[in-house]
Amino acid sequence: MKNIIILVPTGAILGSVEGPRQVFTEVNAFLKRMGKPPLFNVKLAGLTPEIPLNNGMYMVKADVLVKDVEKTDLVIIPAMDGDMLKNLEDNKGFIPWILHQYNIGAEVASLCVGAFLLATTGLVNGKKCATHWMAANDFRKMFPDVDLVEDKVITDEAGIYTSGGAFSYLNLVLYLIEKFAGRDIAIFCSKAFQIDIQRDSQSPFMIFRGQKEHEDNDIKKAQDFIEKNVQNKITVDELASMLAIGRRNLERRFKKATANTVVEYIQRVKIEAAKMSLENSRENVNEVMYNVGYVDPKAFRITFKRITGLSPIQYRNKYSRKLLVTAD
Repeated sequence: MKNIIILVPTGAILGSVEGPRQVFTEVNAFLKRMGKPPLFNVKLAGLTPEIPLNNGMYMVKADVLVKDVEKTDLVIIPAMDGDMLKNLEDNKGFIPWILHQYNIGAEVASLCVGAFLLATTGLVNGKKCATHWMAANDFRKMFPDVDLVEDKVITDEAGIYTSGGAFSYLNLVLYLIEKFAGRDIAIFCSKAFQIDIQRDSQSPFMIFRGQKEHEDNDIKKAQDFIEKNVQNKITVDELASMLAIGRRNLERRFKKATANTVVEYIQRVKIEAAKMSLENSRENVNEVMYNVGYVDPKAFRITFKRITGLSPIQYRNKYSRKLLVTAD
């Protein structure tokens, strides 16, 4: 039997505590119906016996205190809501325990922005890590030594697992069930909970908002120019000349401020504009392409799919507003 500890930090999101507990325990119920013994021993663990969530709206009773857990096989760190710095301070008591468990053989999984608490342990320094795409900028600033893979739903490295944003944590739970219980049981859980077992990218769900939480005013001017001229072809040399900055210096400062190269930023702004058109307008793909400054359909399709994980047609089919047709 595999022992699983789901941590209940102060500020945890209730769904990311109860969700994995429910799916793992459903595996046991499924095995029982087949006349087989349970596979998972799942317990909720806290720093205190009762943990208030959502500003006291919910109260979760821990099955056990972490200080009383000598050894487990898997530690799950759920997502937390609200002020992340406060959350990390309130839950720092978990850190030495997580480190000790990992050092004596436990695996560790974070769900969504639970990656912030995981990263505070130092266990993902130099490793790949996923989190919610909306938290990516803050995560990079706080943990520059972590290899954040913004588009991924699941990472698996050296006994440490992380998941993408929001309910994509269920994809990581399925992944772990397949790893520990086999493909057949994972498929059963996929069907029972209606979770897409094949999803591995957050890209189709991401909204590019531009990384402007920095103090480099020249780079902000470049970002504004790019965003206001989405229909035009913009070059790095043009931006460097406009700002009276050397090209190499511009590229270095741009990457430092935004975590994108200039060319990457231009592409992401253009593709974000294309996505909005595909969602809301009747323009065909070629018209959308021209409106965001592309003239080569192949280059547009390749760039669009690399950034979103879908072709322009697939994206439109997935997200376009359906026109309601009513009969007279």
